[in-house]
Amino acid sequence: MIKVLKPGLATSVQDLGREGYYHLGIPPSGALDQYALSAANQLVGNAPGLAALECTLVGPELEFQHDALVAVCGAHMTARVDGVDMHQDTAFKVKAGQVLRFDFPRAGARAYVAVAGGIDVPVVLGSRSTYALGGLGGFQGRRLVAGDELPLGVASGKGRAGNSLPMALRQSLGGEMTLRVVPGLYYHRLSESAAQNFFAEPWTVGSEADRIGYRFKGGSALSFQPREQPFGAGSDPSNIVDSCYPIGSIQVPAGLEPIVLHRDAVSGGGYAMIGTVISADLDLIGQLQPNQKARFVAVTLEEALEARRSYKKKLGCLGKLFPS
Repeated sequence: MIKVLKPGLATSVQDLGREGYYHLGIPPSGALDQYALSAANQLVGNAPGLAALECTLVGPELEFQHDALVAVCGAHMTARVDGVDMHQDTAFKVKAGQVLRFDFPRAGARAYVAVAGGIDVPVVLGSRSTYALGGLGGFQGRRLVAGDELPLGVASGKGRAGNSLPMALRQSLGGEMTLRVVPGLYYHRLSESAAQNFFAEPWTVGSEADRIGYRFKGGSALSFQPREQPFGAGSDPSNIVDSCYPIGSIQVPAGLEPIVLHRDAVSGGGYAMIGTVISADLDLIGQLQPNQKARFVAVTLEEALEARRSYKKKLGCLGKLFPS
């Protein structure tokens, strides 16, 4: 059992998400940084998809009621056990009665705290992930609050204190990020100059960025090709007749500020999708801090598929690190 002394800014229980319900309007949810979650689980001997804590910008204070094996991956926010610094991307022991706290992140936005055995909240539609907007899954369908007591599953016994990710498998966070984009179904709706500017100019992450979507600011407003308003679409040039939204799709309401939809986003709506951030780069979006710079780079579908294969190969390497 873990007692939450302070919840942090937006700490929630997440696993790899619930697939197969998007057509019903239920998004996959799950860790915004799937790689960091999988890595933390691997270090403590868990299966990659066991539930852990996703901590955003301000970490929680957690009191452990029993001895546990813990690992923290993702954002570089130093974990401390009773004031003693723990290594990032390395499994460590926490004894009963000790308190785990965090510094502010030096890079990245979300840290993942895995505990041997996983966070044992009920499975809802095949997942323990929190979808707070719908009050679904996780711990009582919401972010954590002070006083919550989190049950733990049974540890596999495969994890060992000192298990550590090799440098080649650690994430590089901070600085200006490059996000690869496949131009979308409605990319042709942009004017030629707007299409060029979108990819040529740097953008800045807005303070509104969250699990639903990341808003980007600072670039030139995007203009759209003249059109006759379709029946069923809004009057704004960025409006379309309602369509499905894939995770990672980019919409630009009124052409002002691009929004990249993420794992808690609605499944469809009436804004044109000018492109989609490739699946291999979605983890990077989840680690962007407010005011961090990013650039969008156009890639082909073939390049996106190759990037996905490389990403899955890197995930596969995690499972070979610490054989039982």
